Amino acid sequence: MALQVEKTTSGREYKVKDMSKADFGRLEIELAEIEMPGLMSCRAEFGSSQPFTGAKITGSLHMTIQTAVLIETLTALGAEVRWCSCNIFSTQDHAAAAIARDSASVFAWKGETLQEYWWCTERALDWGPGGGPDLIVDDGGDATFLIHEGVKAEEEYVKSGKLPDPSSTDNVELQIVLTIIRDGLKVDPKKYTKMKERLVGVSVGSTTGVERLYQMQANGSLLFPAINLNDSITKSKFQNLYGCGHLLLAELMRATDVMIAGKVAVVCGYGDVGKGCAAALKRAGASVIVTEIDPICALQAAMEGFQVLTLEDVVSEADIFVNTSNKYIIMDEHKRNMKSKAIVCNIGHFNDLGYTPEGPGQPSFVMSCLFTNQVLAQLELWKERTTEKYEKKVYVLPKHLEEKAAALHLGKLGAKLTKLTKEQADYVGVPVEGPYKPPHYRY
Repeated sequence: MALQVEKTTSGREYKVKDMSKADFGRLEIELAEIEMPGLMSCRAEFGSSQPFTGAKITGSLHMTIQTAVLIETLTALGAEVRWCSCNIFSTQDHAAAAIARDSASVFAWKGETLQEYWWCTERALDWGPGGGPDLIVDDGGDATFLIHEGVKAEEEYVKSGKLPDPSSTDNVELQIVLTIIRDGLKVDPKKYTKMKERLVGVSVGSTTGVERLYQMQANGSLLFPAINLNDSITKSKFQNLYGCGHLLLAELMRATDVMIAGKVAVVCGYGDVGKGCAAALKRAGASVIVTEIDPICALQAAMEGFQVLTLEDVVSEADIFVNTSNKYIIMDEHKRNMKSKAIVCNIGHFNDLGYTPEGPGQPSFVMSCLFTNQVLAQLELWKERTTEKYEKKVYVLPKHLEEKAAALHLGKLGAKLTKLTKEQADYVGVPVEGPYKPPHYRY
């Protein structure tokens, strides 16, 4: 694979599909900024103090127009940024071109092969001899995974002289990762160890990435502090509940041109993603049925007016099926019993939250909520880098920062907060300025 890093006239590295699309990307970034008030408020509040001065940040997250606004918020606060996508199909090439030309190193294009994908991930982590990055913005957890696998291989190499063996696994992606690490060991046997020693922490915003973190914490292999943003309210609610419903309807209309009103739709799973999809289908005029294994979720669905049945009860009657819950839900035997021209959809982290080769992403306002959390999490890790406040564990975003992220979006919606008096705050046992929710609160 003969991929070569390119450089802008200012010397910034990049690899994108078509730099001629940069002007179009810049136009769309400016439009998205209007709908991303949380990020723009972060720039207004923190920009003058440049809190990220000296910070090298690597991002592994869908390289879209909305992500471009996140990247340029990080650079506006003083960070130096290198970025790759966390998905081979989700990159918007005009967004990648604009960022590569104007503000940060980008290694991403739509339709990467798996080998190209991992090459891009390696480039985003490669800060040269200094051993950066200091911080990682991760989504699926692949950048974090590559460092952990690299450190493990380097430790084994020091102990026994043994190189990673790609043929030791049948997993194609792991074969690629082990090949990258093996070849890197021959050049710099401490490459990933130096990264580990420099890293302040990582913030992760997807179910898959967070599951990996908790697994590493459980087995004692987590190498640096991590903030779990997947379980923040403004992620689990705003992105899953509101964003996924929007995305489902947009994809249904784009891909099938189907009239949703009057159809019978089955939503498998009534977690946040399922709630969003069920509500969106109901608003569009469908008769919605929910399937569930969790009695609490089933009760919620029933109390909100949805029938709760099994897939077998309704498989021959429904027009639209939406899996939001798990694998092995809609099987071949179900499909054989479906109506002619029934539509089967898959959404949730099992399908990278609905990103498709040509389909729409989530609304800018929804993404602003999650990405504002990313900025605040990165600021928190960087601010506390010398205090030992964060150990090599997984943390949730402190509630006062979640509430700040929410508050930064209220003005755009025309909402005004009521202020508590000191007497009222004391009566309910909260500070006047918050946080108003306990650390464990999610709903």
